[in-house]
Amino acid sequence: MSKAKLTGKGRRWLESGHPWVYRDDLASAPVEDGGICELEGPRGESLGFAAYSAASRIALRLITRRKQAPDADFWSERIAACVARRTALGLHDPAGAVRLIAGDADGVPGLVIDRYADALVVQSGTLFADRMRDSILERVRTCLDQPIRCVVERSDASVRRLEGLEEHKSVLSGELPAELLVREDQLVFEVDLLGGHKTGHYLDQRENRRRASAQARGRRCLDVFCYDGLFGIRMALQGAAEVLCIDQSQAALERVQRNAARNGVAERVRVHKADALHDLRARVEAGERYGLVVVDPPAFAKNRAQIEGAKRGYTELHRRGLELTEPGGHFVSASCSYNVRAHEFVELLRDGAALARREAWLIALEGAAPDHPHLLTLPETHYLKCAFVAVGGRAD
Repeated sequence: MSKAKLTGKGRRWLESGHPWVYRDDLASAPVEDGGICELEGPRGESLGFAAYSAASRIALRLITRRKQAPDADFWSERIAACVARRTALGLHDPAGAVRLIAGDADGVPGLVIDRYADALVVQSGTLFADRMRDSILERVRTCLDQPIRCVVERSDASVRRLEGLEEHKSVLSGELPAELLVREDQLVFEVDLLGGHKTGHYLDQRENRRRASAQARGRRCLDVFCYDGLFGIRMALQGAAEVLCIDQSQAALERVQRNAARNGVAERVRVHKADALHDLRARVEAGERYGLVVVDPPAFAKNRAQIEGAKRGYTELHRRGLELTEPGGHFVSASCSYNVRAHEFVELLRDGAALARREAWLIALEGAAPDHPHLLTLPETHYLKCAFVAVGGRAD
């Protein structure tokens, strides 16, 4: 097995707890791209084992700090522990959906595995994960209490380009069902495993959808950047008087309508195809008001160069969302942009409230569902922010 020697700075960074080593902190690099290498400090001391990438700025991703190289038993134990943690969280509904392996946050660098009912979706972001894919999938299947109908690969995230890898999307085994339905509490929704966002859906918003819908009873509700409408349909299931779902994707809005129908709330869920920010401005000018407004946009800042533009976008979105929320109502805003940190996101809510001249109280700032863990020593895994805001009258 090859070795990678770290600089003093690299050793201190690794010993601080962060599991990534950047290329500038390598004194010498291993030979095998995508392989496992032993880590050494400047004096030759053993620091553990990591996956190596020859192309990425993140040269090494820590696997273990143990002195023994990870073998078959090591991986079996690690994967079993990952699945057991999800079972302990109560996320084992055979008709539900759950993230079983959360990549670096679970010590499986670059590899994500989600279960949607009886289908598995695997997403690889590194060459190491590509090589480990099949063996990890097999270990996951042995840990599950249910048969798996098909396995789909969704290794089509843009992060692969940073690793010098091509994108892949296909059915790896089994037969993809014509219609895959998944259950979330009382909500039943369809998932497009090959064409849907991420690995098929936004599993990380499960708890936030539940919390937001609790404010919906008897209210007119607005679900902006709705995608397949799960925030909005949960609002309707919780007794919303009416729900308007807005998105610019016609295919997504058609899924909203099908999901609303299969959940028996089609008469209270409307859809509208539009650019969200332009549409919200027009609704403000028309004097519309809603008791509950949810905005859940795609990432505005995918890299640090986009941060300033993202901040302007979030401020405008918050302003319009708050202007549309009636006094005594609730406003919910989410951001999946890691590069906009939680404290900055709260500041952008403040700026939006000031521009809207509305009283606003931050009730809670939540993150991703617990099967998308935030590894404390890897702040990059704390990406999702979801703010719950109580809205008053004019701040005069």
